[in-house]
Amino acid sequence: MAVQQNKKSPSKRGMHRSHDFITAPNVAIEPTTGEVHMRHHVSPSGMYRGKKVAKTKEQD
Repeated sequence: MAVQQNKKSPSKRGMHRSHDFITAPNVAIEPTTGEVHMRHHVSPSGMYRGKKVAKTKEQD
């Protein structure tokens, strides 16, 4: 049976477990266009909370 040579500190133990609780990013659906985007970010079409806030490349 394997026996550890040195004790792992609480900090290193926490680093070892850091990816155990990673979750998927929160997404929202734009109410006007129905696009899916990250919460609190502008959607790909330039909409945020139902309002046009940014120009897209198609509009130039």
